[in-house]
Amino acid sequence: MSRMQRRTDEKAPGGPPDLVIKAASASETMKDEARLARAGMMLERGRWAAAAFARLDRDSTLRIAKAAADAGFAKAQHYAEWVVKETGFGVVEHKKIKNELCSRGIYDYYRDEPLTGLKIDAERKIVEVARPAGVVFALTPSTNPVSTVFFKIMIALLSRNAIIVSPHPMAKACCADAVRCMAEAAMAAGAPDGVVQVIDEPSIPLVTALMADPRTDVILATGGSPMVRAAYSSGNPAIGVGPSNVPVLVDATADLAKAAKRIVVSKSFDNSVLCTNESVLIAEAAIADKLLRHMQNEGAYLCSEEETERLRAYLFPGGKFNLRALGRDANTIAGEAGIRAPAKTRILLAPFDLPMPEEVFAREKLCPVLGFLRVPNAQRGVEAARALLRYSGGGHSAAIHSKDSRTVLAFTMAVNVLRVVVNAPCSQGAAGFDTNLAPTMTIGTGFFGRSSIGENVGPQHLVHWTRIAYNKDASEVFGDYTHLEPWDVQAPDGTEGLAMPAPRQGGSGDDLGEMREEIRQVIIEELRSLFMGS
Repeated sequence: MSRMQRRTDEKAPGGPPDLVIKAASASETMKDEARLARAGMMLERGRWAAAAFARLDRDSTLRIAKAAADAGFAKAQHYAEWVVKETGFGVVEHKKIKNELCSRGIYDYYRDEPLTGLKIDAERKIVEVARPAGVVFALTPSTNPVSTVFFKIMIALLSRNAIIVSPHPMAKACCADAVRCMAEAAMAAGAPDGVVQVIDEPSIPLVTALMADPRTDVILATGGSPMVRAAYSSGNPAIGVGPSNVPVLVDATADLAKAAKRIVVSKSFDNSVLCTNESVLIAEAAIADKLLRHMQNEGAYLCSEEETERLRAYLFPGGKFNLRALGRDANTIAGEAGIRAPAKTRILLAPFDLPMPEEVFAREKLCPVLGFLRVPNAQRGVEAARALLRYSGGGHSAAIHSKDSRTVLAFTMAVNVLRVVVNAPCSQGAAGFDTNLAPTMTIGTGFFGRSSIGENVGPQHLVHWTRIAYNKDASEVFGDYTHLEPWDVQAPDGTEGLAMPAPRQGGSGDDLGEMREEIRQVIIEELRSLFMGS
């Protein structure tokens, strides 16, 4: 039994959702053992790459990141089409936009961020040294597969980390190809071999083993709650997200035409698979009918009482969300539910009376179906939004359309979320695409959502800073660090200050020989464990 397998058996916290667990045959067990051995080699290769990458300077890091970003951007349309074909849901043109934003868009946003080298504060006599995490294990979802792959690779490269991507099984082919696209571009630009890797055949034993292995430095988990909980239970540092359930309040001061357009655009974007999409629309009674007319002009279909019941039965059979509706367009869902909606319908509106836990339309819906709730006034709307988030979605996002700053602030203070989008589509706004929030495909939900990070996740969360702090006594002279760089520094005896020498561009014969020997020893160790016992 290998070291990785032993660790998994001791600590296995469960796997990501939507993976089908079957009784393992002898051949399947052998395949799993072989995959675990290969995963161990990936981790060792990643550790070597991470150590080498940490020695590169800012210009080299940006050159590598830009090359990867440009490669992903150039194939944004190609992967958008592939994702929709492989998963069966989403909108190609919208996935293309996300792929572009998560490749070159992420690079452009963070290229001036200080993520390498030294930060010197002479007045406080403190020097901060950037320290990358090391090997990042990234889990990606089926809903936003390639855009999340691009995003996580970009933030890993910008912060000089190695990354191993485990795609969702429903999107493994397109994701694996996307990872290799960026990996090849990064290596051509000077990245160490193995800095970007992918698991071609993800499985529960493999994912749980990699999450629990001590050679994994941090887990980036984007997906369902069970998978995120598993990441936090792995024994390794993890950055995960909680479920969403976005309420959107429209008060009497809002520009109703703009609010209607923005809500429909947001809810229909990529068939509502972004977790930042609106879940329930709360409207003041005084303007509700007018708002509905504007929304119908934008392509919303208001279900009758009978149609709402049909939609309820289809969307939540037995009280659980029907995964067949995930990411499907509004007309497909309407047809499946027995509703005759106009051909140009973009979203379905499902009215309900009370924001109770038993009301299924008060829950998160990753499809273009929007719950609709009338309230007597803005204060009752604020209370309704707070109630919805008590059931689900704590720490995530909320939206409001209003011109009254007092109402916006009251709404913000009432709802337990960490981003409130004002007068903008929430799908794109909370993700940082239509607002000045940091662009992301991983939403931190903070203490409210039982998450370690409360802001939009970015490369800064994959870097820690070692602080050199001098005695604050004025008589103690602060050192001169203005011309020093961590990757150039030597110890007093003239030896390298860092444990691993920087690889030469392209790798010399000696470098490659040492790496091959290291990998050979890893292979021997894993094979010995597998076939001779431990």
